[in-house]
Amino acid sequence: MAALDIGRQGEARAMFWQLVRFGIAGGITTLIYCVVYLPLTAWVLPHAQAVYAVPPSFAVAVTCGFFLHSRFSFRGHGTRAPGLSQQAKFVAVQATGMALNAIVTWVGTAKLGLAPWVPLLPAIVLATMLTFLLNRYLVFK
Repeated sequence: MAALDIGRQGEARAMFWQLVRFGIAGGITTLIYCVVYLPLTAWVLPHAQAVYAVPPSFAVAVTCGFFLHSRFSFRGHGTRAPGLSQQAKFVAVQATGMALNAIVTWVGTAKLGLAPWVPLLPAIVLATMLTFLLNRYLVFK
């Protein structure tokens, strides 16, 4: 019984540090996202159309994110599938995060009339929680 508890503690500790690494990589990816998103919403798009800055911002961030998460966040966890299946799953997970981000951005800017930067925090928090779980249990399992 004690060995089972030690095993669970070790697994919980490993998941905690994985989450910390995910947060660091996600922070870097978020900065990359913001570097694309904020100039588009400041100088290219009207505030009510800020949602159109989400897809190109995510495209750049997801490309960097795959390398960060596969080599840093989830290193030593699960397997790395040859070919494109793992990358396709990663892109699908990120697309789910992008859709959630776009909905929050659209509601915040188009419906509530908020400045384009205001929906970033709730969008990032929600997308981060969702994509961590999906990456851990679907992509890098």
